[in-house]
Amino acid sequence: MGKKVYVTGLGIISAIGNNVAETLDSFNSIRSGIGKLEHIASRHQTEIPVAEVKASNEELTAMAGFPKEYKNTRTALLGIIAAKEAVKDAGITDIRELRTGIISATSVGGMGMTENLWMDYLNTEKSGDWLRYIESHECGDSTEAIADSIGVKDYLSTISTACSSSANSIMLGARMIKLGLIDRVIAGGTDSLSKFTINGFSTLMILDKENCKPFDAQRKGLNLGEGAGFIVLESEEAAKGKKIYCELSGYGNSNDAYHQTASSPDGAGAYLAMEKAFSVSGLKPSDISYINAHGTGTEINDLSEGTALDRMFEKKVPMISSTKAFTGHTLGACGGIEAVFSALAIKNNMVFPSLNHVHQMPELSFTPEKELRKDQKIDHVLSNSFGFGGNTSALIFSKKN
Repeated sequence: MGKKVYVTGLGIISAIGNNVAETLDSFNSIRSGIGKLEHIASRHQTEIPVAEVKASNEELTAMAGFPKEYKNTRTALLGIIAAKEAVKDAGITDIRELRTGIISATSVGGMGMTENLWMDYLNTEKSGDWLRYIESHECGDSTEAIADSIGVKDYLSTISTACSSSANSIMLGARMIKLGLIDRVIAGGTDSLSKFTINGFSTLMILDKENCKPFDAQRKGLNLGEGAGFIVLESEEAAKGKKIYCELSGYGNSNDAYHQTASSPDGAGAYLAMEKAFSVSGLKPSDISYINAHGTGTEINDLSEGTALDRMFEKKVPMISSTKAFTGHTLGACGGIEAVFSALAIKNNMVFPSLNHVHQMPELSFTPEKELRKDQKIDHVLSNSFGFGGNTSALIFSKKN
């Protein structure tokens, strides 16, 4: 029997809460975080709903425990808040007592800051004002800021594979623990909203001008969101005597490279990722209690993922929902955020609803859960995260035996 990897800490911030407690309260109250833009000046301010964290950068700086003079990107601030909560939740008081790493994922990086500086790019008189921010543009800068905030020195890595990024960071962390390279890892991801992503997804014509409705026959697109989600992964030895949420029992990644942005119509990549996750876990599809689907609400993604699920589960799909109608699609952060949701589903024996679903997709055998379900027996949760370019990942979380 192979080595086990346990989840011992959770940290999250999104449009539905600044921490785990607020997030659970939003689920229990069926309170979506999708609304109008407040903290980004955009021509889309009123016409495109988003799931924005309800705090300014100044407020996030205070929440992260820094003085008001501290300056960093919104992506980094969100990540610092979630990672600090995860470390505290895991009961870690001395980060250096064990070999500890951080693997953070992002797709936006610091562009939310640097995109506001491009008008000054050729103005050499202002170069002193903007040049110092350029280093914050690249994805790894936010990882370094998060690592510094929690004191991690042993291992740092950044993953950017579009919307599968956080799931891949969790997968890499688990593999490193199993190989004995490290004792514990803070893994997940962070992404902030930016004009670049809002305009880019608008150009792709996959943004819904109403609240998104995943797996609905009349779905029209996704709502963008922002936030961060991190989990603390620990080896069996490191986790002894500690509170344990669940085990990360399986994981898998594939890349069908069907299209630059679209998923393959037959869901080939999604199927392969899930197949690999089941192989690692030793579980069967029939063992899964609940599926936290990628479920973006776009025409192509929901059909592709749904087709793959019907194939994998032989049209006997267990309880399934997409939580993106609560948080929006948080891009590189979604796998980390939904890993937190998966652990909470197991701990609290609950299944989160798919909001706004009305019309059954005729191509699929299943209907997502429309109501919050409590007192369920949740032993194993499958969490899917699929990215542009066909990079697809699946994680399986299991109740500790």
